[in-house]
Amino acid sequence: MESLMDVATPALHLDRERLKNNAQRLIGRAQQHGVGLRPHLKTLKSIDVARIAIAPRHGGLAAATMNEAHYFAGHGISDIQLAVCLSPTKFARAAEIQKLAPDFSFFVDSVEVAHAAAAFSRSEGLALNAWIEIESGGQRTGVLPQSAELLAIAQALDAGAHLAGVATHAGQSYGDNQIEQIVAIAEQERSSVVAAAERLRSAGFKVPGLSAGSTPTATHARSAAGLTEWRAGVYLAGDLYQVAIGSMALEDVALDVIASVISHRRERRLMVIDAGGLALSKDRSTAQLSGRDAGYGLVMDLYGRPTFGALHVRGVHQEHGEIHGVTDAQFDALPIGSRVRVVPNHACMTAAMYGEYLVTNGGVDIAARWPRTNGWD
Repeated sequence: MESLMDVATPALHLDRERLKNNAQRLIGRAQQHGVGLRPHLKTLKSIDVARIAIAPRHGGLAAATMNEAHYFAGHGISDIQLAVCLSPTKFARAAEIQKLAPDFSFFVDSVEVAHAAAAFSRSEGLALNAWIEIESGGQRTGVLPQSAELLAIAQALDAGAHLAGVATHAGQSYGDNQIEQIVAIAEQERSSVVAAAERLRSAGFKVPGLSAGSTPTATHARSAAGLTEWRAGVYLAGDLYQVAIGSMALEDVALDVIASVISHRRERRLMVIDAGGLALSKDRSTAQLSGRDAGYGLVMDLYGRPTFGALHVRGVHQEHGEIHGVTDAQFDALPIGSRVRVVPNHACMTAAMYGEYLVTNGGVDIAARWPRTNGWD
């Protein structure tokens, strides 16, 4: 059987048992709170993962690119939410996807785009499905629940398109927060979409969906009252950032990079691996966390154990990962040619460079290779 000990490195590894456990944990939590769960597949981008992650009582997923949406629609997923605002230049592509996935939808946060969506819908004889995105503190995209724009967007959509609901993402949940702060952000996120829905309903609009969430807020929220769904994604894979903010334990992280030791420079206490800025990404989410910076990844043994202590990749070049402050014992334990797992700082960015997952069931034997989609169109 093929093994992680033999594959060309760097390679992307996914532990199926941990993945399943992570999926079931949040599905169960959502059920306890009486809310649906819409897994966001922007991190893992694989139909094999989707089949594990999709909640039976919901049936849908979220995507971040048109490429992802088309990929999942082509694999028979009918309820796909594109959780970003869409330019009218992509409406024709959206209509193509909607013919494959009848419940395909996207975000809108301007009256101009809402008018364009309604006009396109009338011209094509197909009602595009749009969520009005609500600003709940992340200060990226979305309109405030109390704004005049909210009702104006709904009115514009009503001229031809279909209002799927209101949705938000409290991006500030990814700040340097303690758990009680995340709890407060989750409540702000929830109350923002509920307030927006109440305003719309009072104005006579039907609001079928109320969508909110992120991995931190869905993990720590104390209420989902009024919501129809939580939307979260990185909980499936996990990474060092989620571990640092208490969203999961290190032993729950299902994704890592298999790398090889390629150089020892004992005089500088430097070890180098063949996973650099491309293989690990240069996104160091934990750098903003006080006293919890994990560099570019945590080095584990090939079985995913912290055998070598707190050994981190602290510097990267394109194809080189630098591990500094290496002790003699660590050099001896990791001779040149040794294989290691590197747990990523930010899973979404790390996974983006790879075309497939090497899937194991907790050990080093490769049970499957799962392809993933990449790109934007």
